[in-house]
Amino acid sequence: MKRLWLLAAVATISVASGAKSASAAYCGAISYQGCGGCGSSVVEGGSMIADGGAAGSVEGGAVAGGSYTVMRTVKKTVMEQVQETRYRTKNEVYYETKEVQATRMVPETTQREVQYTVMVPSYETKTRTINYTVNKPVYEQHSKVINYTVKKPVYTTHSKVINYTVKKPVYTTHSKVINYTVKVPVRETKTRTINYTVNKPVYEQHSKTINYQVMVPVREEKSRTINYTVYNTVQEQKVRTENYSVVVPVTTTKMVTVKGGSWQTTTETVPGKMMRRTVREPGTWTFDPATCKNVYCPGKCRVECVQGCPQTICKKVWVPTCEQKEVTCTTYTRECRTREVPYTVCRKVPECKTKVVNYTVCRMVPECRSKVVNYTTCKMVPECRTKTVNYTVCSTVCEQRSKTVNYTTCSYVCEPRSKTVNYTTCSMVCEPRSKTVNYTTCKMVPECRTKVCEYKVCKMIPECRTKTVCETKCRKECYTKTIQVAKCRKVCEPYTVTKCVPRVVCEQVPVQVCAPAPACGCGDSVGSASDMGCGCGVAAPACGCEAAPCCAPKTPIRNLLKSIFSCGNDCGCGCDVEPACGCDVAPACGC
Repeated sequence: MKRLWLLAAVATISVASGAKSASAAYCGAISYQGCGGCGSSVVEGGSMIADGGAAGSVEGGAVAGGSYTVMRTVKKTVMEQVQETRYRTKNEVYYETKEVQATRMVPETTQREVQYTVMVPSYETKTRTINYTVNKPVYEQHSKVINYTVKKPVYTTHSKVINYTVKKPVYTTHSKVINYTVKVPVRETKTRTINYTVNKPVYEQHSKTINYQVMVPVREEKSRTINYTVYNTVQEQKVRTENYSVVVPVTTTKMVTVKGGSWQTTTETVPGKMMRRTVREPGTWTFDPATCKNVYCPGKCRVECVQGCPQTICKKVWVPTCEQKEVTCTTYTRECRTREVPYTVCRKVPECKTKVVNYTVCRMVPECRSKVVNYTTCKMVPECRTKTVNYTVCSTVCEQRSKTVNYTTCSYVCEPRSKTVNYTTCSMVCEPRSKTVNYTTCKMVPECRTKVCEYKVCKMIPECRTKTVCETKCRKECYTKTIQVAKCRKVCEPYTVTKCVPRVVCEQVPVQVCAPAPACGCGDSVGSASDMGCGCGVAAPACGCEAAPCCAPKTPIRNLLKSIFSCGNDCGCGCDVEPACGCDVAPACGC
């Protein structure tokens, strides 16, 4: 903040003293205000050419108020393409053969004695007395008189006279004339010309070559080694003790009360069933005047109840009896026995084997082929033709005709007639009758009886037994197997990268520099060096400096600028010690 304030004060002082001090860059050595008033002088080929003057040597110094060219070294950055080999890390998977201890379960059968309890049934015979009641049938014979009425038909013959009328047809023949119109066809033949177009096919033969690709199989025989394990079966003979049970029959005898009996045949008279039957009354003959015939008219139908004849039936009756019989019973008792049973135990024994397997790898290799295909194109060409067609035109002409038609009419004439008809009537007369019916009734009379029953009671008695049980257990077996273990490793892979690298190149560039115009002419005496712009504090050896001075003598303004921007001796010119120091070229920094 302090430096900004000083900068504003310096700018104000510079504007106030602008008329007395010369505007200069590079500490007043080179003027950039234009070289029109000073003349133009350029260094070319070691000589300086001034405006309006002859060429002179550069060694004498620059002409005041002119311009000259100085070669300056300029650094230029150029981008060059450089190929660089780099390395990158790549993960690669490889397989390594390793033997590993593995465990597998091998079945093994063992025997052990097992104690178990069996509930054995024990039967006990007991007796109990049972009182029961039996219903015995008691049959009784009865008879009763049944009064009933029967209706008997009584037939009576009658006659009567019937008058009726008959219509007789009378036929009459007539004739009439009918006029009608008929359309007669008249045919006429005509001719016309038809123009039509026909497309005729024109065939052309062409051929073209077709390139195609065929995949040809290439077979390659390879072989590889396969490790495999074979399990061989080893048989081992063993003997085990087995407990088994046998059922033994035991025969016993006991007395059993058996219900017996016999079938007895009895005779019984059953009255006949009441039956319903349909009876038709006698019909009558009547005369039909329409057909001049006698027609039979059947009588009415009626339903009557008739009892059938009584039947004598025989039926069997079961007469129960009780008998004592001796029965042989067979019971079965289970008996335990022991036997030795040989058996064979098979176990698997692993065996490692190796075999070489040949296999064929088939890969398809593309093969280019070509073929010539002939094809035919068809083009339809129109062709105009003409034909003459005959056709017939049909028209109708009306023609009047007539015909005579005969027809018959029919009329009916009534004629009275009469006839005598005989008919029969039927009337029912009631007649009382009676009959005696025998029937049997059955009455059940209860009778108390007693019987002794034997029954068995079963008790379950626990019994300890022993049996041999085969158990199959799996035991662990260690074996060695070879496996392929996938591992990952890092591999350095080289690759080439093209990159642009900046390079600094020094070039000589011509720079046109303007020399400040002096206050006096060449050859005149100069009062002070500051009047020429050289301002070194001493008189110059000639009119004009051999080289542009780098800075003016110390002034309070210059000291203030030096303290602000720290430019002092950093320019490379020692202004504090030698007032007449000169630089060959303009300094790299401006004061």
